[in-house]
Amino acid sequence: MTTTTTPSREDPHANDAAPYPGGDPYADYRRGDFGFTDLVDLADRRLGGAVVAANDEFFAERENLLLRHPAVFDPEHFGHKGKIMDGWETRRRRGADAQNVFPAPEDHDWAIVRLGAPGLVRGIVVDTAHFRGNYPQRVSVQATAVAGSPSPEQLLADDVKWEELVPPTPVRGHAENGFTITSGRRFTHLRLCQHPDGGIARLRVHGEVLPEPEWLDLLGTVDLVSVLNGGVYEDASDKFYSSPTQIILPGTSQKMDDGWENRRRRVRDTNDWVRFRLVAQGAIRAVEIDTAYLKGNSAGWIALQGRNGDTGDWFEIIPRTRLQPDTLHRFKLPAQAVATHVRLDAFPDGGVARMRLHGVLTEEGRADLKARFGAAE
Repeated sequence: MTTTTTPSREDPHANDAAPYPGGDPYADYRRGDFGFTDLVDLADRRLGGAVVAANDEFFAERENLLLRHPAVFDPEHFGHKGKIMDGWETRRRRGADAQNVFPAPEDHDWAIVRLGAPGLVRGIVVDTAHFRGNYPQRVSVQATAVAGSPSPEQLLADDVKWEELVPPTPVRGHAENGFTITSGRRFTHLRLCQHPDGGIARLRVHGEVLPEPEWLDLLGTVDLVSVLNGGVYEDASDKFYSSPTQIILPGTSQKMDDGWENRRRRVRDTNDWVRFRLVAQGAIRAVEIDTAYLKGNSAGWIALQGRNGDTGDWFEIIPRTRLQPDTLHRFKLPAQAVATHVRLDAFPDGGVARMRLHGVLTEEGRADLKARFGAAE
């Protein structure tokens, strides 16, 4: 693990943010620049992520950690317990007696997060937005892999082994604190710890989904590019309004920005595109392209190409085809297309809400996935 922030380890108040000055609460927010944030958030609520337990949430509920929108701040918002914050905030810890008023060095608060899509964690963001003097002095993160649907009590049992991804590390208040993770193991749950107490606005767990090969085999035909099944966004010509990863999220789009939309293209004879890697080599049998909620800004035409291997030649899966706004389009392929990557072209620009590639893993793809899964256990 390497941290991408440089907080002080000496002065316990060196990382404080200034008291709220009024006006825009994000004016003095300290943003980070982390290369791993293009990867999917494995803890995303849209994938099934949840904060399943916490030892304390006196001031603010644990569930706020995984909300998708940036944390909001209302300086006048107070409740019967005190200031209401948009995050997870615990009460102030105290020592054992009047002679030991500070908590013991090992005292800390914790929350357990179930990843919506188990996989390889590549980076973690601990966001302390609006927690200026009440953020934790240090944070740590552990991870584990437990099969099935374990209860909080099962996860807290003595026989569950947790691997340390982030050792206790100072963080900054009112800031994005990022940590690059190098573990090669597949995880299902994380434990976020505050040392000794405090508040955290949001948690993001970026990585690569690694599904169970046996589960995909049982399902038969699957969406080979779905985030939940291990599909990955690799590159795009434009991501001005939203991340192309949203094209391969589960479920249907709920509003206009819940998909991929690019800027208006002004250069003739060019077009926008996005490239994805399938979970493994698969045989695509049918394709769905959905422009839900994209009414005056959907792609005019699309085309879909496939490639088998990192250096294979691109071949046509769907020729250039007119799209309708706010419509689900279904394409029955005349012959299955064996591929490891696909490229979706939008002509000349515009948005796509969702794409589904229905098919099955090939024998080569199944063997590849089983090898990756076994190496990460």
